[in-house]
Amino acid sequence: MTMTPHVRRLVVMPTYQEAETITTALDAVLRAAPGVDILVVDDSSPDGTADLVRSHPAYGSSVHLLVRPEKNGLGAAYRAGFAWALNEDYHQIAQMDADLSHPPGRLPALFEALGEADVAVGSRYVPGGAVDNWGLHRRLLSRGGNVYVRAVLGTGVRDNTAGFKAFRRDALLVIEVLASESSGYAFQIENTWRAHRRGLRIVEVPITFTDRTAGTSKMSGPIAREALRRALQWRLAELRERPAAVPSVGRDRDLLNTR
Repeated sequence: MTMTPHVRRLVVMPTYQEAETITTALDAVLRAAPGVDILVVDDSSPDGTADLVRSHPAYGSSVHLLVRPEKNGLGAAYRAGFAWALNEDYHQIAQMDADLSHPPGRLPALFEALGEADVAVGSRYVPGGAVDNWGLHRRLLSRGGNVYVRAVLGTGVRDNTAGFKAFRRDALLVIEVLASESSGYAFQIENTWRAHRRGLRIVEVPITFTDRTAGTSKMSGPIAREALRRALQWRLAELRERPAAVPSVGRDRDLLNTR
């Protein structure tokens, strides 16, 4: 799949102790999506992740690094990365993990989908999507969590917890991503919900998610429960709002149509 060459594209990749995978991940992204830039947002990993990024042959050209002073949550890392991307005037911005669980080979499909959509979600739960290396318990938890979020927030998206996404620049502005509330994995749900709530066009692109084989997963039971709790809080807050406080779909669509 050929990507439009004049469009500036960035992949934001948050890291914390990803020394085992970061070099391979950078190489894989650059091979899969020629012409894209990568921003690694590292939370001062003690294992030397940032040093490996600095030593990469593409560092300073296609590969960039933002080091934060401490570990402060996935959502905060992404907000920092998106702020950098917006400041640098990228047209399309993707997000993905550095542990190789998200397939770099599907980046062109995500970016291509932005030709018709505002947000592209790399989805495990649409036809053609799949998950590798997960046991039955985790599969059921993930499926159940997504059914719950979809029912509570009414997004119509099958993979609301997906962390492999791409956004048009103006979509990030419309959803006010820098003002999002979540610090952990609820960040993934929040931005999809914000996009849905503002009437943006969301498409799901099938991917195969492969559970990490190196390093340590950052996911835990408390993190997952927090994400589900936040979804209910957002819905209840939405129901309490007066109609006048709900963002105008027409106004947001008009803003996007000015691009």
